Amino acid sequence: MRARKEAAADADSASYAGMQTVEDVAEFRRILTEARAKGRRIGFVPTMGALHEGHLALVREAKKHGDYVCVSIFVNPTQFGPNEDFARYPRTLEADSASLGGLADCIFAPNAEAIYPEDDQTRVRVGALAEPLCGPFRPGHFEGVCTVVTKLFAIVGPCVAVFGRKDYQQLAVLRRVVQDLFLPVEMVGVPIVREKDGLALSSRNRYLSEEERARALVIPRALTSAVNAFNAGERNVSVLREGVRASIAASTDRIDYVELTHPDTLQILGASERVLERSLFAVACHIGKTRLIDNVVLGEDPAPIRQS
Repeated sequence: MRARKEAAADADSASYAGMQTVEDVAEFRRILTEARAKGRRIGFVPTMGALHEGHLALVREAKKHGDYVCVSIFVNPTQFGPNEDFARYPRTLEADSASLGGLADCIFAPNAEAIYPEDDQTRVRVGALAEPLCGPFRPGHFEGVCTVVTKLFAIVGPCVAVFGRKDYQQLAVLRRVVQDLFLPVEMVGVPIVREKDGLALSSRNRYLSEEERARALVIPRALTSAVNAFNAGERNVSVLREGVRASIAASTDRIDYVELTHPDTLQILGASERVLERSLFAVACHIGKTRLIDNVVLGEDPAPIRQS
């Protein structure tokens, strides 16, 4: 898609009313350099597109931290495994642009060759944080995520970067990348945005048939039961974990994991351990051909399904 610039923009104007769409790395950098020269603080939201209300919540949060907001839309090939859904992942740039409306100042929508040139050789790997939960089920996934996000941070430069907490492990891993590589990025996590019935918003929800979506509601219901049990005083890891696993087993086609972990290290809590006062409860399962993830932080997050 060709770059679209504001035809009548005044070089000295403080207004960024028009939203540009750029695919060239050098052009995107030039735009951000100009914004910084005018005293703007950059808010950045990396996405793979197929935007929904959860993404828009990230953009709104970015506007609270920066006064020039850019959104990247790039379906990153290196974070998909050989049997995953890269080919069918929705690519909806025109609809994404329309949904952003005036929320963002700039969309960065590069092609794969711009991010991974032909002689590209470098990858970014994270250790222990990437090993539990999704790690065994998606080999190479976090290396791909860390590599593309590090590349995007290098292009964008100093910024406030906003991510959703539905991808809790991804956020933890990327925080570590920023810390370990001394990147000039402030990381902000945003709580999960859910449908009224509690289902976590995801671009992959559009894969679900009506029957599959109905089955998917078992996930927020099971996590809600866990939150309620925790709030009532239950601290036995095995009781909480097996309660959620049993609740979702009949309605899902495959369970990757149902785990309680330390909320910061992501170390999995043993069956004989007691739940911490803050503990991550994370779930990944398959309904039909669609892999869904969800989580709550016990002792911190509200139940996915609120009592009316």
